[in-house]
Amino acid sequence: MVEQGTVDFVSSEILQLEVENNSQPQKKAYVLAILQLAKFVILVDDKIEQRATLLEQCGFKAFDALHLSSAEAAYVDFFCSCDDRLLKKARQQLDLSVKVLSPLELANEVPS
Repeated sequence: MVEQGTVDFVSSEILQLEVENNSQPQKKAYVLAILQLAKFVILVDDKIEQRATLLEQCGFKAFDALHLSSAEAAYVDFFCSCDDRLLKKARQQLDLSVKVLSPLELANEVPS
């Protein structure tokens, strides 16, 4: 859907950093190629860092908090993750302004 232009994919500086730190060369190359499809890349700023700090205080890991606060700052509709712990925690966090979904849920949510 991203390649067809029906969905805009948004990346973030923090996602790129996390991928760059991946020690598995094939996986790293694959994900970096996917990130090239991003229409926008959200850069971390003070507002994102402040929100991430609040999310960390709610129990999110630092990178997860930065991912979520970046998504909120981008005003995206959906945040997609394969991390079951993150998904569970995000569903308990009532003040998120982005809907957090697994890949399967996202596929069912977005019209094709």
